[in-house]
Amino acid sequence: MQELIILLVFLVAVGYLVRRAMQSLARPKTGGCGKNCGCETNATSSTPNLLNSNK
Repeated sequence: MQELIILLVFLVAVGYLVRRAMQSLARPKTGGCGKNCGCETNATSSTPNLLNSNK
């Protein structure tokens, strides 16, 4: 009986990890940080000028 409980707990843990891995791989690849992190991810109107001034 103990082995059955241990096997069940192990299978639930493996299922959880597989589910998390599948969600991570299926998530669209968007750059930047998470919400409300404090960094600015949107390009401003001055960004193209800064990039072109290095040429």
